[in-house]
Amino acid sequence: MPHEDDPRAAEPPSRLLATCPRGHPVPEEARFCPTCGVPLERLQPLEERRIVTVLFCDLVGFTSASEHADPEDVRMRIDRYFDRVRGVIDRFGGTAEKFIGDAVVGVFGVPLVHEDDAERAVSAGLRILQEIAELNASDPSLGLAVRIGINTGEVLARFYTGADQTEGMVTGDVVNTASRLQGIAPPDGIVVGEATYLAARASFVFTRLEPVQLKGKAGPVAAWQVVSPQHASLSPFEPAQTQFVGREDEMAILQATYRKVARELSAHVLTIIGEAGAGKTRLVAEFSTWLGRLEEPVTVRRGRCPPYGDGVTFWALGEIIKAECGILESDGPGEAEAKLARAVEARVPESERQWIRARLAPLVGLQSSEPGETGERFTAWRRFLESLASAGPFVCVIEDLQWADPALLDFVGQFIEWGSEGPLFVITTARLELFERRPGWGGGARTASVLNLAPLSTAECAQLVSAIVGAPGLSSEVEASILDRVEGNPLFAEEFVRLLIERGVLVRSGERIDLLPDAKLPVPDSIASVVSARLDSLPVDRKGLLADAAVIGAVFWAASVAMVGGRDRGPVDTGLHELSRQEFVRPIRASSIAGEAEFRFWHAIVRDVAYQQLPRRIRATGSRTSRSSLPTTTRARSSSRRPLGRPAWPPRWPAPRCITPSSPATEPWASISAGPRRTTVAPWSSRRTMAQRASTRERSCCCGWAGHS
Repeated sequence: MPHEDDPRAAEPPSRLLATCPRGHPVPEEARFCPTCGVPLERLQPLEERRIVTVLFCDLVGFTSASEHADPEDVRMRIDRYFDRVRGVIDRFGGTAEKFIGDAVVGVFGVPLVHEDDAERAVSAGLRILQEIAELNASDPSLGLAVRIGINTGEVLARFYTGADQTEGMVTGDVVNTASRLQGIAPPDGIVVGEATYLAARASFVFTRLEPVQLKGKAGPVAAWQVVSPQHASLSPFEPAQTQFVGREDEMAILQATYRKVARELSAHVLTIIGEAGAGKTRLVAEFSTWLGRLEEPVTVRRGRCPPYGDGVTFWALGEIIKAECGILESDGPGEAEAKLARAVEARVPESERQWIRARLAPLVGLQSSEPGETGERFTAWRRFLESLASAGPFVCVIEDLQWADPALLDFVGQFIEWGSEGPLFVITTARLELFERRPGWGGGARTASVLNLAPLSTAECAQLVSAIVGAPGLSSEVEASILDRVEGNPLFAEEFVRLLIERGVLVRSGERIDLLPDAKLPVPDSIASVVSARLDSLPVDRKGLLADAAVIGAVFWAASVAMVGGRDRGPVDTGLHELSRQEFVRPIRASSIAGEAEFRFWHAIVRDVAYQQLPRRIRATGSRTSRSSLPTTTRARSSSRRPLGRPAWPPRWPAPRCITPSSPATEPWASISAGPRRTTVAPWSSRRTMAQRASTRERSCCCGWAGHS
């Protein structure tokens, strides 16, 4: 990911006290959002359980240095420090939650969750150290030094989305632990907890410290010190650590499209669409490996669109040009300029070299005396890429296009609209959100195509899980539980298995590996962050619908959702239809209740995360309301042999498990509660065993269901 050595300061995020329900910045006195028009007057404070990353930054020796100083001098000195730290936290997408003496507490994940909040916090910490060094350089009399502690974990967050102010934004042990970690950091050093390390280890270099005994902790706490960012490699893709499973049809499409590009000597833009974790990057990596085995040499360059940052409009294209020129992150301006000149000279006709080089310079972080207008730059960049393709097939990979700046989308769109000369194959990857920004992307053009990644089949996902675990393999019940939760998402499957391995809750039982007694199957923080970020991208009313549905269960009905949330039926039907289009929920064609629209969550994990975000008291209220709705919504399928309100679930399957504050559906067997409407994920014998266990537990169900014997 981009780091602060490059122009990397993010746009100021939607501040806690000045955002509309959709996350748009609003003036603090506004009554309506100037972007979307939503009224702000009647907004109520929101309260959710969230996984956040807390940054605790404190000055070293400030108390003793201020003991005999004039109060005005102290204020002037500390204000400059506060302004710098708060500015950095804002730019990286966090919120400066409070100031305690000379300490600053920043929270990443409130009001909006980002799937890379831990990385943002560590990046912010490194930038704070640079800011302090710059302050000292500008005024040596300051002599400032800081310690920074960063920790990731669950909190109860209470915040407003309007102009009201609140104190005590987040509550939880994660805040105290961040403070304690700060206390053991060296001056101008950063120490992080285990959860932060696990979430950010791919992007930063860490040094493991000896476990430390922190105040208020029962046992030693694992800690790591941040060393530096991980610099990107010029190699397009790193070697894979897991087996590549499935995707034969998708690979065939990529190979056929490449052959067409090479044969016709023309450009083509192929966009791979899939949810987070569907395997878009892995598919492209395997395709790159296949290209490397061809007799004809093929050049592959890769760039990624970052989700935040300043000066990153064409970041992905800049990474591609840097890789082609061999420009490293450690290169100074002189060396980078020389490498760029050599690359242009080797590929571009002499008459255009100076013109193209001047317009490529800003992409690689160099100053240019004649950068040119937008249209002129686009033409120069396109000609340079065409010149690269003229020397041989050139594959240009742009990842995470859903985060691309509109200007980059316009540039890539030129290849779709106009085509290009030479075998230039542009592969982009994106999530469904791209179509919300550009609904017609890649459609109807001869030079473009879209490849949708469907979930892996049950057999393919089971093969992946087995490959990660190794011999002798998981027990059928644990494997079925994992498969039922991940529903064909390869990243989710990997994260679940790795979490179980890292926590040491797997034990060999006979010829299989099983969970330790009383061990649960939790949602990994990495997956929860991805899902939470997607939930936070929704308008407040849509997110509220998902929360109400989560209280009901994995399968729910529109009428029950309306009753739980106290909503009119019309907006509920409209909202569920929109959520279905966005693949949060999916309608069930044959509803089990006559005249009622029935839905299920697209992923069981979406339901788990939406439910876990609710405070316990809200879960309890919603659970009671959902139970009270059952007599009405199930009346159509009741029979004379059952008391009114007890649903006639198909034989051999357990009744739906009611959700209570003390029993959220996180157990491995809970996902079976939807009965046969769930996707088949295991041989019948495994499902029957799970159903019997679930049925045994559900005979004392809170809604009075007696279960099947």
